[in-house]
Amino acid sequence: MTSSSSSQPSQTAPGTSPVQGLHHVTVMAADPQRNIDFYSQTLGQRLVKVTVNFDDPGTYHFYYGDLTGQPGTIMTHFPWVGARRGVRGNGEVVATAYSAPRGSGAYWQARLTEHGFAPQGGERFGHPVLTFEDPDGTWVELVFEDGAEVQPWPASPVPAEHALRGFHSVTAWVRDTGSVRDLLVGHLGFTEVGSEADPEGTRTRFQGSGDGVGLFVDVVERPGKPRGQFGAGSVHHVALRTRGDAEQEAYLTALTAAGHHPTPVQDRQYFHSIYFREPNGVLFEIATDAPGFADDEPVEELGRHLKLPEWFESRRATIEAHVPRIVSREYGVTIGTREPEDAVATPSGSTAAGPASNENIQVYAAGRSPGQARVAMVLLHGRGGTAGDILSLEKELNLSAFAYLAPQAPGNSWYPQSFLAPVEHNQPQLNEALATVELLLNELEAQGIPSENVVLGGFSQGACLALEYASRSGRRLGGVAALSGALITLDGTAPLEGLPIFMGVAPDDAHIPLVRFRASAEHLRQRGARVQSEVYPGLGHSIGREEVDAVRAMMQGVAGRL
Repeated sequence: MTSSSSSQPSQTAPGTSPVQGLHHVTVMAADPQRNIDFYSQTLGQRLVKVTVNFDDPGTYHFYYGDLTGQPGTIMTHFPWVGARRGVRGNGEVVATAYSAPRGSGAYWQARLTEHGFAPQGGERFGHPVLTFEDPDGTWVELVFEDGAEVQPWPASPVPAEHALRGFHSVTAWVRDTGSVRDLLVGHLGFTEVGSEADPEGTRTRFQGSGDGVGLFVDVVERPGKPRGQFGAGSVHHVALRTRGDAEQEAYLTALTAAGHHPTPVQDRQYFHSIYFREPNGVLFEIATDAPGFADDEPVEELGRHLKLPEWFESRRATIEAHVPRIVSREYGVTIGTREPEDAVATPSGSTAAGPASNENIQVYAAGRSPGQARVAMVLLHGRGGTAGDILSLEKELNLSAFAYLAPQAPGNSWYPQSFLAPVEHNQPQLNEALATVELLLNELEAQGIPSENVVLGGFSQGACLALEYASRSGRRLGGVAALSGALITLDGTAPLEGLPIFMGVAPDDAHIPLVRFRASAEHLRQRGARVQSEVYPGLGHSIGREEVDAVRAMMQGVAGRL
């Protein structure tokens, strides 16, 4: 093993304070009961909160940590019953390491083996490490060191002298360490502390500014290796810790200026969050310490009840009937009423698959599979584009409840001429393209996702096609998002009462005349649609951050109805 120290100094963006370290890590699981049993009974972590995914309230969100769920101790999971296994790869966090007492290696080796796991020993930056997979295949690591203390959970099945002490670090696999260094050191106040050889490449360690737990982010550079495929066992994101709203707002401003495209602040009930991706694809969050998990129930009651944000309380009975029944063995309480389903084991090499396609159309997919989702987004690419191009919006939208489907147009074009050409000049391709959208929606419905739970979106030619489909079919959709597009025809008559439609364009877009854009929006309003039409100076013929935020809000509205 070789290691080196680094002279990279810590920096932050103007007006910001250094990020302290890790706040929480969020992972996808498959079986909720198995997840609870492993993290609370095998690892001895307290189940500090049972709530739901705010973007998909039919799915649980579990939080595990120390006595009160301090930042830096919190592992969170979305259990999607029957979800296929993810595949590790570049562009994601692949392992989360807990700090364990230096003398507890033999205890944990024996305990994990007794519970049916196969821990592998090693050493990293001078400390012994055990690595093993949780029941969903997530790499969990134990680093044995003289680390900081946390608030112990007295009812833990793990003796206090061997109890885990919050996070030590996370490990991300990336194509290029340089862009992560630019983010962590150049903008977030981390310090680069060293590097060493790793079986996958070169491991570089960065340290946050705090003095407690969860201080380290490790990055392993793997140029030329494939990207990860999200599924059960995959880390969705890693959250970094900041003290309060003012600091977070400063980071929002600084990250926007640096081109990282952070989301608006999201209210997660127990903290406030912004999300952004670094160039390799790793999804980061910056989360506030406050208000904390004792905000809506006493410390002694943490984890005993299904807690809902106030905006979901009116739907409590429906949500409790939908989520599967779980038993918290550490408390002896049962939550939820629906009989649990059997998890479906899926080979780890599986990839997401969209609905069946006709012989001429290939459908690309991301996010949840249609069979596991209750909401979907169908994305239509522009002329000369590809399904893969438009599907990359899934990472920007960052709504894990959705299945994302993108059909590929023959010859990369849905119809041959401008959308302003006489309709007959674009036939029969236009009708075939509309039929493709109809086919996708029908097959989604066959898999349990009705059209009112589908957002239809597109860019440029795809935006025109999305609007035209909604106008002609009159089908009740969850929403329509038209980015740099307008109606192909203005003679539709089907009622569109209450249909949410977002339209965005630049005033000087060479492909979408502003007069046609405005006429389209007015025509749709007159037929009862709820149209938000926005003109963005300087946008050009592209997709802007404000448009992405508006589409995300529309999608959250669709998911929130379920």
